[in-house]
Amino acid sequence: MSRKKTMMSEALKEEIAKELGVYEQVKQDGGWQNVSSKNCGNIVSKAIEIANRKVEE
Repeated sequence: MSRKKTMMSEALKEEIAKELGVYEQVKQDGGWQNVSSKNCGNIVSKAIEIANRKVEE
């Protein structure tokens, strides 16, 4: 089965995860599978905030 294409680049996810203090867990676990739903939601919220700022510029 093919994976869905994501709207957010891996680099952006990693950057935001570092900013929110989640990236160490991602690195340690070797992926995003153990990141809590709350933290994933925080990453998405931050990405939306960044996108909105870019649109306003």
